[in-house]
Amino acid sequence: MIDTKSGGRAFPRSSSHNPEGLAPSQDGMSLRDWFAGQAVVGILCNRDITREVIPAPIAKYAYDIADAMIEESKG
Repeated sequence: MIDTKSGGRAFPRSSSHNPEGLAPSQDGMSLRDWFAGQAVVGILCNRDITREVIPAPIAKYAYDIADAMIEESKG
C-alpha cells in the first residue's frame, strides 16, 4: 500500500536468495524524502539563494516542493 503522505517508498528492494540464505529486504527512503533531496540540490545550485544559506527555510521549501510533487502525481 502506498502511503499518501510520503508517496510510498523510493528504491525498495525485496528479499532475495544468496549462498548464505535470504537477504533482508530494504524499504528504501520515502519518495517524499527523495523528491526533497532533489529539490535541495536544485535550490543550492542557485547562487542567489546560496549567498546566505539558512538551512531550516531551505529544508522547509524543499519539502513543500516534494509535497506538491506528490499531490500532483495523484492527479
